Amino acid sequence: MPLNVTVEVDDEKYPLADHGKPASLLDIALANHIHLEHNCGGSCACTTCHIVVKEGEENLSEMQSDEEDRSNSTRRRPSPSHSRLGCQAIVRGNVVVEIPK
Repeated sequence: MPLNVTVEVDDEKYPLADHGKPASLLDIALANHIHLEHNCGGSCACTTCHIVVKEGEENLSEMQSDEEDRSNSTRRRPSPSHSRLGCQAIVRGNVVVEIPK
């Protein structure tokens, strides 16, 4: 969202775009020509790849302490339970995310 794009991923093709953790939302977005800011190159050093999880939060990897610390520093964060960094959130099933402007 808001692009209304659906992406299906073949697990055997990781890493896809070589940014962020393999199979992360950032990796998947870039490999599918979906623009997601990532000023630090996907190394969890900034918050520009911040996304909001709308559905399927249970299908993402658990937030690690470095991501939580970094996420807490962003003012765009709408809700701690629905905010993730695209470079760190590994997809393990169907998810719907919003890329904030």
